[in-house]
Amino acid sequence: MLIQQSLEKRNLRTLCPTANWWRILVKLLRNLLVGYAVSEWRSGLSIPTKEIRKEYVGDSGNADAITDETKSSSTPQKLLYSLEYAGKDLKFTRMAVPLRDMENENLLDSLDVCLDFIERSRKEGSVLVHCFAGVSRSAAIIVAYLMKTEQLSQEDAIESLRQSCEFVCPNDGFLDQLKMFEEMGFKVDHASTVYKRFHLKVLGDCYNRGERIDTSKFGADPGLAAENISSDVDVSLTKETTPARSYRCKKCRRVVALQGNVVDHVPGEGETAFEWHKRRSGNPFNKPDDECSSVFVEPLRWMRTVEEGALEGKLLCAHCEARLGYFNWSGIQCSCGSWITPAFQLHKSRVDISHM
Repeated sequence: MLIQQSLEKRNLRTLCPTANWWRILVKLLRNLLVGYAVSEWRSGLSIPTKEIRKEYVGDSGNADAITDETKSSSTPQKLLYSLEYAGKDLKFTRMAVPLRDMENENLLDSLDVCLDFIERSRKEGSVLVHCFAGVSRSAAIIVAYLMKTEQLSQEDAIESLRQSCEFVCPNDGFLDQLKMFEEMGFKVDHASTVYKRFHLKVLGDCYNRGERIDTSKFGADPGLAAENISSDVDVSLTKETTPARSYRCKKCRRVVALQGNVVDHVPGEGETAFEWHKRRSGNPFNKPDDECSSVFVEPLRWMRTVEEGALEGKLLCAHCEARLGYFNWSGIQCSCGSWITPAFQLHKSRVDISHM
């Protein structure tokens, strides 16, 4: 998916796809497109446009043509130009986002950078958000933008967009994540239970696909008084703002987890309890966890056996090497009956729980 900004003073544009797919396909093959269908801009492809509150969504084929409706507006006659033929007065800032149109693709972690880019660019000029077909990925970004700026529910934002482009249809995985975005208050809240569970699922999916796990995405070691965190690591992933509990190794008293590292689950619901959309009214995550003999946390950087890449293994204290629990990327069943996937389990009998 690609977001492109024109520095001329224009509206944010979303472009509807054309039916002339053979022509587009020939263009794409001729230009040797690579990776996630992010293409170069080429001239000669005419795709109609429609306006929706100054936002538009579109496919990768549109280059320079513009409809009569746009011609009659106050915007310049030429909305887009092929980059190689762009005049000296027309400049572009391009941001490519590596998103595949797959249900297990991580959309949430791309929303902040995309929405910030759109917001900044609209203050300077026009913005085009496009993907290959203008149906799923670019539509999902525009839906998120409408949700945030107009405080719309996921359903209302999609309906609003479909008033201009009725064919838009983000895939089911994107729809789920947009619903999470709504639950988190139209922001990506790394401290929320919704996000923590999603982030854990993303890591599990990466492992199951055989991808190398980026351990920089693991939670910071709470046992270190100060940790050197590189500038490219999002500290907010593990930042504990108001810690209520700390979990210490019973043998050496080293802090191994804070309450902010805990990933809650619904007791007794089985594997599906760890899916965000199974939440019920009354916030079941607030139920007492006395019936659970373990606490499940996000992967943390002191978990050396996890960093080694094994499917499962023991969790040993980084200081005294006492056994604290177990991990399994395929999942572990809690004593309450819930199946947690992936699972990083601390046995309550091996840690002391104290309030800070």
